Amino acid sequence: MQVDLNADMGESFGLWTMGNDAALLRTVTSANIACGAHAGDPDVMAKTMNIALDQAVGIGSHPGFADLEGFGRRRIAMPLTSLQNSICIQVGATLGMAKAIGATVRHAKLHGALGNMTSEDEGMARGCYEAVLSVHPDAILLVLATTAQETAARSLGARFACEIFADRAYNDDATLVDRNLPGAVIHSPSEAGLRVVEMVKSQAIITASGKLIKTPIDSICCHGDTPKAVDIAASVRLALEDNNILVTAFSGRTS
Repeated sequence: MQVDLNADMGESFGLWTMGNDAALLRTVTSANIACGAHAGDPDVMAKTMNIALDQAVGIGSHPGFADLEGFGRRRIAMPLTSLQNSICIQVGATLGMAKAIGATVRHAKLHGALGNMTSEDEGMARGCYEAVLSVHPDAILLVLATTAQETAARSLGARFACEIFADRAYNDDATLVDRNLPGAVIHSPSEAGLRVVEMVKSQAIITASGKLIKTPIDSICCHGDTPKAVDIAASVRLALEDNNILVTAFSGRTS
């Protein structure tokens, strides 16, 4: 049994620092790098990609709403065409920077509120993924397992990988519990490690109510912006390896 471990990163901006990317990149096998819309800037993107390249960590685009003030976590209503144009620009920036430093972009994952909205709306998810693939046809789509994102990726015949979260609680429809609700974010590294091992072994999402939702699990996300992000990622990796689960980059699936 094997699984990928990914983290969202490259989310610092100018003199403002978010997370400890260098430390995370010693633990994870995939990095979702902000494209400058919800977070990040060209210098941060270049620095993060260079460290990922040195650590042989898979690089991915992490487009979100153009919402620096809200860190991409505010739901924004906008025409789908405008959203697609924004995604094209963001993915294009990632590809351009990667080419400049001699790296390769392997995957794409939608950020924050955009990710939440597309997990509920298949048409929106399909439109976003069409935009990604129009710029990066070989991208593996990192999707929220069992949601509308996965349905959209399958309908496009795209390569995709199914993701669960180590540090977020789930509703019974496999969407994430709203961050404003108690228990939505898991802060204990040991708790995160134990629940991830249980889910990977079961090949199922375990919801806050205890329900099991069967799904392939290709990748586990540890958010890079939480205070204990580095500790959570390390705990998750150690727990997986202690249970003879190989932590390695995903290759994508089509079915």
